[in-house]
Amino acid sequence: MPRIHVTDRAGNRHELDVDSGLTLMEPLREIDNGIEALCGGMCSCATCHVFITPEWYAKLPDRHGDELELLESTECFRDGESRLACQVQVTDSIEGLELTVAPEE
Repeated sequence: MPRIHVTDRAGNRHELDVDSGLTLMEPLREIDNGIEALCGGMCSCATCHVFITPEWYAKLPDRHGDELELLESTECFRDGESRLACQVQVTDSIEGLELTVAPEE
């Protein structure tokens, strides 16, 4: 069960223990000032947009075309940091991952 470090939209820090096999979306929609995830993880809305620290971003699998297209349509897209939480699988290899929930659009 990896532990991740999250800064929510209000700037509060959280340490979350997350079950492997989930996506980042599940635990992030449970915290106050977290994500909305309106589409429920279908990669169709970008309401689970997060910024992954550059050190961790490089360690994650690449974004797929649909994810990149949605992210580029947001006002706060950051190349090399922006990901959709619904598209990032939780595995033991992300122990210590740091992210910030993107501003609501």
